[in-house]
Amino acid sequence: MNTFDGNMYEESTSSMAWGRMSLKVNSRFQHFLDKATPHTAPRWFAFLAVVIIYAVRVAYLKGFYIVTYGLGIYLLNRLIGFLSPMVDPEMEGPGLPTSADQEFKPFVRRLPEFKFWYSCTKAFCIAFCMTFFSFFDVPVFWPILLMYWVVLFFITMKRQIRHMIKHRYLPFSMGKQTYKQKPGGADGKGKDKKTKAGSE
Repeated sequence: MNTFDGNMYEESTSSMAWGRMSLKVNSRFQHFLDKATPHTAPRWFAFLAVVIIYAVRVAYLKGFYIVTYGLGIYLLNRLIGFLSPMVDPEMEGPGLPTSADQEFKPFVRRLPEFKFWYSCTKAFCIAFCMTFFSFFDVPVFWPILLMYWVVLFFITMKRQIRHMIKHRYLPFSMGKQTYKQKPGGADGKGKDKKTKAGSE
């Protein structure tokens, strides 16, 4: 009984220590992400560096094309979420104004920019780690995969562009539109009245 209790105590202690360590690591990683959120340009430069490293790795190994194809499909899915509005106009009506008389509403993405960057960067890192395991290197004829992905990309983007044209929205916001007051407006009339009153 004493030996059994001792083993249970050691297991519980080790699990508590592991839980504390994982919680500490997660909190530090989340703190790093929070600090990196406003720095858009450096984040995307870092993403470009990750893409180049992965491309060099795949070109050097001359393999893992099925991993790259799956990565491309995932990135295409993320891109569609990044370009799509949070509220689908076909399901819940227009989310953006279609005339100057309507209230200004900024474009709200289904997938925010930071989550888009984070998911793409994480996908490349996971794919890079997969290149160290040979059982992921399935022999395929890569030109067919490339051609199929290009066709799928053009079909998907064509459908997305048609959706934008149909519902009259752009996947970005340029700020609220302001209108300049005409010279013969209310202020001009007020000044004319004051001038006449002074002359009389």
